[in-house]
Order: sequence, then C-alpha cells, then structure tokens
Amino acid sequence: MLDIKNLSVTYENKTEALQDVSFQLIKGQIVGIVGPNGAGKTTLIKSIVNLMPHKGIARFNDLPIAKQPKNISYVEQKSNIDSTFPMKVLDCVMLGFYPVLKPWQLPRKQQKQEAEAALKKVNMLEYKDNQIGELSGGQFQRVLIARTLVQQTDLILLDEPFVGIDITSEEIIVELLKELSQKGKTILIVHHDLSKVEKYFDSLIILNKRLIDFGSVATVFNSSNLKAAYGTDILIASESGAHHG
Repeated sequence: MLDIKNLSVTYENKTEALQDVSFQLIKGQIVGIVGPNGAGKTTLIKSIVNLMPHKGIARFNDLPIAKQPKNISYVEQKSNIDSTFPMKVLDCVMLGFYPVLKPWQLPRKQQKQEAEAALKKVNMLEYKDNQIGELSGGQFQRVLIARTLVQQTDLILLDEPFVGIDITSEEIIVELLKELSQKGKTILIVHHDLSKVEKYFDSLIILNKRLIDFGSVATVFNSSNLKAAYGTDILIASESGAHHG
C-alpha cells in the first residue's frame, strides 16, 4: 500500500505548490492524477520519490519510501530527458539494473538477456542497437517503460507517459501497465487527457494544489469535482461518447 499523509510543498518564494495531500493506494491498481496546469501533479510524484523537498509522510508497504529506492521506479516526462545523448537503446534499458549493482559491477549476461526480453515486450527489440536519438517520441517512451520493467519494482510512477506519442505506442504501454497491475504492482500516472480516464484508470486523484477528491473513477470522475479542480465546466469526449464530467 502507498500511504501519503499531509504532503505539502512550499517553494522558496513561499508559494504553496501542494497543501496537505493525503491518500492511500492499494496494490494492483492503476491510478491517474489529473488537474489543470500548475496543479502540482508533477510536484506530487517528485515529492513521493524524494526528488523535491516536502513536508508530510510517504510510505510504501509500511516503510518510508526513502529507505527503499530499489523498490520504486520513476519515469519522468521524456521531454526532460536528453535524447541526444549518445546511447544505444539496449544500454538505456540496462541502466535500470544499476540501482541493484555494486559500484564496481557491470551488468551480467543474464541481465542483458532480461533487457532484451523487456524490449521485446514493448516491440522494440529490433532497435536495440539504435541510438536513442534516432527514435520517435513513442518509441523512446517504450524504451523508458522497458527500463522500468527490468527494475521489477512494486511501485511505478510515471509523469505524462502518453504525451506526444503515437497511438500504437500508447496501446502497447497501456496493455503492459494493465498486465503489471494484475501482477500486484501499484502504478501512479500523471495524466492530462480526460477523455481516456475511464478507459485507463481504476482510481483517480483530482488535484489543484490540494486534493479535490480521490476514489474509484466511477465515484469521483464527475462534473462537480472537475469544476472544482479546473474552475470551469468540462465537457469530456470519452470513448463511449461526449458527456459532462
């Protein structure tokens, strides 16, 4: 279980980015975080993985997250990653092993095989010797997901994984995340496309610096919560047709 209690973030200029956010996630769920720009979505997951100073408690399986970095995967927005850096696709995936290696160790043959298997799962094995800078946005995102697979962590956090990618890549990633959740992994995703919420997520965190609501998509994904978060009426064009909230 991921247990977040009274998580708050205040920037150096005294601006409050998050205000007393609390929620609990059970294992085996895919949970979305939605809210307007500047709502603190990225700040929330960066705080959970201790990449941003914060107040409050973040625990996973009854232990502080700071004490179990090897059990947590974080994939930041791909736009923040320098894809021009000279690195082959396979080497990028094998970076996922470094948290469990000693400083003097290099990945073993078995780990290379695991990395190749992960690339195969995201339909990217044929690109293993390509430079990451040669890939499309969707292909690069699949490689980042493959890197997460080899880490074999129980908690996976992703920041806007579906932005700027093709529909094939999106479908491959979604199916893989569903498979991981069925194996008991807890998956938390910052997301912006409200039309896909009902299709992709089991539960939803609606955020605007404070927690507007949290619960099953069927319970909290409604017009009043969305208006509270976004400040206006939201018309959602879902897979099943357009409807309000």
